[in-house]
Amino acid sequence: MPTMTPITQSRHAAKRWRRPRSYAFAAGTAVIPLVGAELVKAALAFPIAFIEHGDAFVPAAVLGMESNRNLFVAADGRWLGAYVPAAVRGFPFMLAATEKGQHLLCFDEASGLLTDAQEGERFFEDDGTPSPAVRQVLDFLTKVEQNRTLTVAACAALQARNQIEPWPITVRTGQSGRKIEGLFRVNEAAFNALQDDAFLALRNAGALPIAFAQFVAMPQLRLLGEGAGARGQSVPQVQWGQDFDL
Repeated sequence: MPTMTPITQSRHAAKRWRRPRSYAFAAGTAVIPLVGAELVKAALAFPIAFIEHGDAFVPAAVLGMESNRNLFVAADGRWLGAYVPAAVRGFPFMLAATEKGQHLLCFDEASGLLTDAQEGERFFEDDGTPSPAVRQVLDFLTKVEQNRTLTVAACAALQARNQIEPWPITVRTGQSGRKIEGLFRVNEAAFNALQDDAFLALRNAGALPIAFAQFVAMPQLRLLGEGAGARGQSVPQVQWGQDFDL
């Protein structure tokens, strides 16, 4: 289980962290939240659904048909597919919200990437300021979080106009079938029946690209039935500092 701890000088000034060498940490996560800015790339790589987040909906990458198996992570830790979600690229860091609405940069101390040795990246410079690597991570995750706020508002606009419905998915094995619960989609019939004023309201809320991305990504669902790993496709390992971009 992740152990997210706020990064502070008192706790981390004398420590260092290593960059992930594989995506094995994501092998047991089949559904990963997305933000609007990454949906164009994500839609060409894997199915996109909506999942419930409290009282709201957020888009998410559907990476497997079992809750504990990510079909886009190979046995050797390579990522299979053409896009790596921003939430995965941020590991082992994340932003955690405080009760006052502030965000703290945290580190997963259960990741095995925290070290007392001299190898790896520093958290802080000698003068107590965050290291360049940590500043880069913070900048990336801040942009993701800012875009997440816009994405949640856009999804709320879809929800308010009854555009989101349960997505009935059945995985068949031989003669038997198993239903996948908890995934939602845009109701295409309701979307096509929108009146002009409702359509304009969704456009102004930034919801149209999210709906279109979900439509485009739906055919990718068959890849999960076939098994993403069976495609034999892979992309070069994403290195920290080279793909911090939405």
